[in-house]
Amino acid sequence: MSGFVEKPEPTEVPGLVHLHTGKVRELYRNEAGDLVMVASDRISAYDWVLPTEIPDKGRVLTQLSLWWFDQLADLVPSHVLSTELPPGAPADWAGRTLICTSLRMVPVECVARGYLTGSGLAEYVESRTVCGLALPEGLVDGSELPAPIFTPATKAEVGEHDENVSYEEVARQVGAETAAQLRQATLAVYQRARDIARDRGIILADTKFEFGFDGEDLVLADEVLTPDSSRFWPADRWEPGRSQPSYDKQYVRDWLTSAESGWDRAGEQPPPALPQHVVEATRAKYVEAYERLTGLSWS
Repeated sequence: MSGFVEKPEPTEVPGLVHLHTGKVRELYRNEAGDLVMVASDRISAYDWVLPTEIPDKGRVLTQLSLWWFDQLADLVPSHVLSTELPPGAPADWAGRTLICTSLRMVPVECVARGYLTGSGLAEYVESRTVCGLALPEGLVDGSELPAPIFTPATKAEVGEHDENVSYEEVARQVGAETAAQLRQATLAVYQRARDIARDRGIILADTKFEFGFDGEDLVLADEVLTPDSSRFWPADRWEPGRSQPSYDKQYVRDWLTSAESGWDRAGEQPPPALPQHVVEATRAKYVEAYERLTGLSWS
């Protein structure tokens, strides 16, 4: 059992039709047929959308994504048309709203890994593979891979878990040509972002992208290279063989599975509200990731 602990009611705005409530984003369509994406301050962990919000989180995700879209523009176009608030939208939408091209989305989470951890590590321990790709012996949690790999996953509904699949399965689902485009774009974007992050003292361990088609053109969509969609590690504290300190929501996951929370992840009860010290520390991690990556001050 998982999903929303408390599912929110979407804000009604004249001229916008509400389409979907996601883990973090509300999705609308405007009268021109464009998509309007609004990033909330919700946070999810272990397939639950938690009852406690992280102040400014949605704005950090949106502004960091916009910065990355600019860094990647020569590799792949983005879906962003405008950041102007729709007429009648609440003031709180400022800084967290994107007007986007409506795309024909590809139903695949395009994951790139440069380091071994998470679900990739779990599969490696069992079979020395990740998504069916053979890897060398002797790797441990946090090991850098010989080269970045494309490890796709199926896209799950809220409350369900993405499932890693092989490249061959992606080709079967979307066609060989589209699968090849996805792999090439995913690895090109990852390698560009990895190098930018490395120059700023951050390891981009892995990340996931979503792509869609605008006519025949492959377009980068949704959020990109944020602490919600990526594992960012401080380079000066990287130490293979253990769990790495990070700038993502691992802090929240660790608290939820701690004795302090009292929550049984395998039980039937939803996770509890986050205490203030976890909220503040998590917000600080998101802001620090934004500032270190962009070189800009968060205000």
